[in-house]
Amino acid sequence: MTLKQAKVGSTVKVARLTGQGAVKRRIMDMGITKGVEVYVRKVAPLGDPVEVTVRGYELSLRKADAEMIEVE
Repeated sequence: MTLKQAKVGSTVKVARLTGQGAVKRRIMDMGITKGVEVYVRKVAPLGDPVEVTVRGYELSLRKADAEMIEVE
């Protein structure tokens, strides 16, 4: 399952990042790394962006970026 598919109000754990190069580095720089817990706060009506809470701060991710984050 990817972060994009996670339900609003759920807390998920990052299993792995599937992005490559600079995109993967940017996601990791935002604090989303393997093993960290992510709370899905809300999703915009058309699915873009996804608002999450990670490591104590709020973050908005594009749908394309959320698809690169596999969660469990």
